[in-house]
Amino acid sequence: MSPASPASAAARVLLQALEDLGVREVVLAPGSRSSPLAHALADAARVGPGRDPNAPGVDLHVRIDERVAGFLALGLARGALAAGSARPVAVVTTSGTAVANLHPAVLEAHHSGLPLLLLTADRPHELRGTGANQATEQVGLLEPVRLTLDVPAPTGRAGEDRDLRNLLARAVAAARGSRTGDPGPVHVNIAYREPLVPDDVPWPTRSRDGLTEVVRRGGAGPATPPGAAYAGPAAPTAPAAPTAPAAPTAPAAQAVLTAQAVLTAQWLAPPDGVRTVVVAGDGAGPDAERIAVANEWPLLAEPTSGARWGPNVIGAYRLLLDEPTLGGAVQRVVVLGRPTLSRPVHALLARPDVESLVIAPLGARWPDAARNATQVLAEVPPLLLTGNLGAGSPWLARWQRAGSAAARAVAAVLAEGAGGDGPAAGGRLTGPEIATQVAAATGPDDVLVVGSSNPVRDLDLVAAWDRAPTVLANRGLAGIDGTLATAAGVALAMGRPVRVYLGDLTFLHDIGGLLVGPLERRPDLSVVVANDDGGSIFATLEHGAPAYADGFERVFGTPHGADLARLCLGYGVAHTLVTDAAGLRAALAAPIDGVGVIEVRTDRSGRRELSARLSHAARLAAREALGG
Repeated sequence: MSPASPASAAARVLLQALEDLGVREVVLAPGSRSSPLAHALADAARVGPGRDPNAPGVDLHVRIDERVAGFLALGLARGALAAGSARPVAVVTTSGTAVANLHPAVLEAHHSGLPLLLLTADRPHELRGTGANQATEQVGLLEPVRLTLDVPAPTGRAGEDRDLRNLLARAVAAARGSRTGDPGPVHVNIAYREPLVPDDVPWPTRSRDGLTEVVRRGGAGPATPPGAAYAGPAAPTAPAAPTAPAAPTAPAAQAVLTAQAVLTAQWLAPPDGVRTVVVAGDGAGPDAERIAVANEWPLLAEPTSGARWGPNVIGAYRLLLDEPTLGGAVQRVVVLGRPTLSRPVHALLARPDVESLVIAPLGARWPDAARNATQVLAEVPPLLLTGNLGAGSPWLARWQRAGSAAARAVAAVLAEGAGGDGPAAGGRLTGPEIATQVAAATGPDDVLVVGSSNPVRDLDLVAAWDRAPTVLANRGLAGIDGTLATAAGVALAMGRPVRVYLGDLTFLHDIGGLLVGPLERRPDLSVVVANDDGGSIFATLEHGAPAYADGFERVFGTPHGADLARLCLGYGVAHTLVTDAAGLRAALAAPIDGVGVIEVRTDRSGRRELSARLSHAARLAAREALGG
């Protein structure tokens, strides 16, 4: 006998199956067509008496804006990955424009390899293309995704639940990259017919009929064993400590040995003395630091690489790559992660006289924007961890001397500015000064989410850590979209306070990310906003040249005049205005409890000149340190 509400029954089966497949966190944006899932999620998230014993456990987050919901889900996935668990996160929307609002987060997840399940409600097939309200072509709307599934409206037919479970097993496997090694977003478009409200029927009995356990390549099983009991939101945990690479399985070991043999035969005869640098882009991981240290090579590490620490890290490296005896003398580059920040690094990787070894363990694609990679490997060859290929060469020492001198020169230029604590105090802090203090206040056990544009580049210029904190950013497409919502997701996923450092346009672009309803679990976020009333990064690019000054301010500078304090007041968020270095240090030292904004007023009028001064001082200091 068919249930009175097939839509409601199918929604309940869907949530049961997701729990069995290891998906516990769901972000919901409100809507009518998605109400079967909303009612089921409300039941599943309920605690205490009256809870149906067959209801699955769900960690539910509700946001009124689908764009924010998408980035919150992305942040939850990113935070889980940083904590050592690559688990998919689901986001539920209603039909129509609600679906399209997920697209920015989907694009970031696609390029970052983050597992999202996009559960979008739709009109049944008979209403599509008829002019029905809120009906559009949702199938294909969220490309590129790893998989798109269009699920017909349930009718209660025999075998329907089994088919749905099987389909969801495929969706979760695709999101996790179980078969491909290429995790990312998956779109499950689900049609529902009225009635959309639940009936009085209890939750269906739990069943694994139709569920397929898809074992990931390499032999690792599901992130959560099928049928495991839900234990609620994750307890606070510290970031996973770097560990030695696990011993590969037999097929993987053969691949590594083959790669090692090829590398040794072609150009890695230890010690080979080839002037090599290690470039650690976004998400490179600790192997980049290990490779650099093992082979006495300089390490050029972006702040979100997970490798910016240790004796081989070169400060202000991007200011040295044009120096003939440093960047100009590089013969080989080992690339891990995805380099995204620096034009000098991209120019180095594009040089035809530089050999390039790219190590990309995940994804169907590899980072090679210059189309110049010599070899691409999916594993780190053991030789690179033990080869000592740069032994006895003065190469590393030259970079270390130059890097230290350049970093001191940058600090000296910044100390001369109006933002210092000396006689010139009272002026506004510069972006690099703000970044210096944010970096100094972020310890090895802390989590920092950094926005695109100048903040991440300023951090890249000045950050110096004995042991790097967890630094995360949306570098898949390097947009300013959704940074606050992403950071909130990271904080909720990791169960710990998170500091956010971003610019004013990035802040305003995602101001809705501050809105957390009174019924929702609130993240602990300290948001540092470098407010220069516009887009200062364009001043450092070719658009900021004097020749384009007439139209620059309106179409690139884009001043807004927004009052951030009043915006924060409207969102019920604490606001602190900082005017000098001492005030910023004090604000950064305060405990992070709830959501608070630290606004630092800065001035972008001299940004282009400051960048030129920093570059000149760093290069001059490096030359003097090398006796040039």
